Amino acid sequence: MAEVASTGAAAGGEAGIPQLAFDTFPNQIFWLVVSLVAIYFILSRVALPRIAAVLAERQGTLTNDLAAAEDLKRKAVEAEAAYNKALADARTEAQKIAEETRAGIQADLNEAIAKADAEIAAKAAESEARIAEIQAGAVQSIEEVAKSIAGDIAAAVAPGASVDADAIANAVSARVKG
Repeated sequence: MAEVASTGAAAGGEAGIPQLAFDTFPNQIFWLVVSLVAIYFILSRVALPRIAAVLAERQGTLTNDLAAAEDLKRKAVEAEAAYNKALADARTEAQKIAEETRAGIQADLNEAIAKADAEIAAKAAESEARIAEIQAGAVQSIEEVAKSIAGDIAAAVAPGASVDADAIANAVSARVKG
């Protein structure tokens, strides 16, 4: 065993960290360069193209989403303008319909008023004619009663005198006519 310990010390020099042994530096530098070149080629040929593709896809998605958002915003503005126009047209149409309805109602009302006025005028004329008949009948009745009473009064005032019926009738008629 003592032989093995002395052989290790003679072959490697002193005991310590093998990475710091100056006699293995060229070998370590060679493998470092090989490792770095291998890592560079793996990253540049495999990993970085995948990362670049993902970034390009994300950028494309963002660009497409922004374009779609702008398109949707434009469509929303157009839809709002169309809505406002339709609302204004509907209001105009509603006002037109309301005016037509008011005009129709007013025409019906005027027609009904005219018809009622005509009926009232006819009834008033009929009533006036009836009143005139009643008044004429009353005047005639008054004349007859007045003639009869005047004849009775004249006979009572002058009991034996002759009463002229025509004179009494003429006097009563003149007095009744005014």
